Amino acid sequence: MSFSVSSSAPSSVRVRFAPSPTGFLHIGGLRTALYNYLFAKRHGGSFILRIEDTDQARFVEGAEEDIVRSLAWCGIEVDESPLHGGEAGPYRQSERKKRYMEAAMQLINADVAYYAFDTAEEIETMRERLKASGNPSPSYDSITRQSMKNSLTLPSEEVQKRLEAGDPYVIRLKVPRRESVQFTDIIRGVVTFETKGLDDQVLMKSDGMPTYHLANVVDDHDMGVTHVIRGEEWLSSAPKHILLYNYFGWEPPTMAHLPLIMSPSGGKLSKRKAEQEGIPVNTRDYIDGNYEPEALVNFLAYLGWSPGDDSEIHSMDELIDLFSLEKVSKAGAVFNYKKLMWYNEHYLREQSDDTIVQRLLDLPAAKTLSGVTQEALTACMPLLKERITRIDEFFEMGAFFFEDPTSYDEKGMAKVGDSASAMIHALHQALEQHPSDELDAEAYKSWLQDTADAQGVGLGKVMLPTRLAISGAGFGPDLTPSLAFLGKKTVLRRLQTAMNHWA
Repeated sequence: MSFSVSSSAPSSVRVRFAPSPTGFLHIGGLRTALYNYLFAKRHGGSFILRIEDTDQARFVEGAEEDIVRSLAWCGIEVDESPLHGGEAGPYRQSERKKRYMEAAMQLINADVAYYAFDTAEEIETMRERLKASGNPSPSYDSITRQSMKNSLTLPSEEVQKRLEAGDPYVIRLKVPRRESVQFTDIIRGVVTFETKGLDDQVLMKSDGMPTYHLANVVDDHDMGVTHVIRGEEWLSSAPKHILLYNYFGWEPPTMAHLPLIMSPSGGKLSKRKAEQEGIPVNTRDYIDGNYEPEALVNFLAYLGWSPGDDSEIHSMDELIDLFSLEKVSKAGAVFNYKKLMWYNEHYLREQSDDTIVQRLLDLPAAKTLSGVTQEALTACMPLLKERITRIDEFFEMGAFFFEDPTSYDEKGMAKVGDSASAMIHALHQALEQHPSDELDAEAYKSWLQDTADAQGVGLGKVMLPTRLAISGAGFGPDLTPSLAFLGKKTVLRRLQTAMNHWA
């Protein structure tokens, strides 16, 4: 006997993103949500947010709120959810416990699931015994179940007695021993599993909560989900889900398993590897880090998918028009952080100066730096806009526009050497003697060049110590327009401070 599933698509598309609130939303989860959303909207369908909160031991306070916030920040509009409502609710699995037990009992009555009364110690003893006899990875399956305490081996009277006495039990799926399970994956084509490699999956835990597998299948059916689009890590669970659909007599949804997101150093992008690579791992890191949401969406869309041409920049609406699961790659996609920053620069720089100024005024640095006003930010915007990758870098690179530096870049100081103080003295003296108090960028350029000529050095030997004295950094926005923005009085004061410090 074999189980085979077609991939014919129903007319009304319904997809779901079903995260567990056991942590904050990972960027891999966000990409899964995005692909589901793009597919649904491409086909005029519905995007459902379901919270799979059956693992109470790993529940993280605030995780559900983080998921909702992250999707909204990215512009992923939810049609049905615990917050948005919908006819297929409730949308939290913890509120659907009665439904899962009903479904489990349906399987029990059909003799495709069974009660198991084994303790954790008894299961471990079984595994150790089989390992000692040469089985490297023993499991509770079609063979080992015969030597365990379950409703398949115990007399029916004893089973009933145990149930009435309230003995702890789980409900397991009765996986056939030698069958093939086959289905067509939109991305991977025909996929076949042999049931001899599957364990008798627990469906209902001893605490009365369902496992992921039962709840997932029941909910997808009850909510009318037509396409299950999820990460590759769930591919090994698919045959158990296909078995459940067949045992219930339900039509399975069409499946698509997305490629893994890979670390630049190789292997799956785990939290540990992401930290080592300096890659923010949770969506909240991008929100709090003031990344552009359009950049992250555009980048993640291309992390495993391509429209098949050389285009790279697309709005959400354009991505919806272009997206298809058939163009998603089977191979893992490497998370190229530099490419993400390229996207971020693009979406930041295409915003108007007025928009960026208003956003800057809301950043914490605008409250702590002195002299930050809308007028001042607008004036120095041309000097920084084309140099920053993220909006908060504006104050990192441009803090000197508002406050005198309190330290000087060590690498820059090493380059200017011991002559820095004398050079700054010459610059201070020349500027102090300049007849005008209002110098523009060209006048400052002439001042620097004239000082360099008088000292018998190239212009570069003058510009670096000037930049260090003025900003404290060895790099930054164009120097002479920056000097013009600061004004003669401020420039003289900072030159004097540097002289005193470097003497």
